[in-house]
Amino acid sequence: MADLYAKFARGLEAPAQFHFAIVPANGVALPNRPRVLKVLTDGTVALRDAAGVVLTYPVVAGDLLQFSAIGVEATGTTATVVGWV
Repeated sequence: MADLYAKFARGLEAPAQFHFAIVPANGVALPNRPRVLKVLTDGTVALRDAAGVVLTYPVVAGDLLQFSAIGVEATGTTATVVGWV
């Protein structure tokens, strides 16, 4: 399939092109910083930001977290999430 937009630079408003499974791990950086985290199952997700601050959020399946997390911590995460890049 041809990509009619291949000659244009991708902006921050552009939709994601790739997705990847996330396995929560304490202190481990994600392989790619996601544009968005998609929540697959209800629970909580502990996100680490660029400053190393970890906050835990209650989430429900279907939530889209518009956050470019550095890491998803195992401690405090009970939900299943995937990353969109």
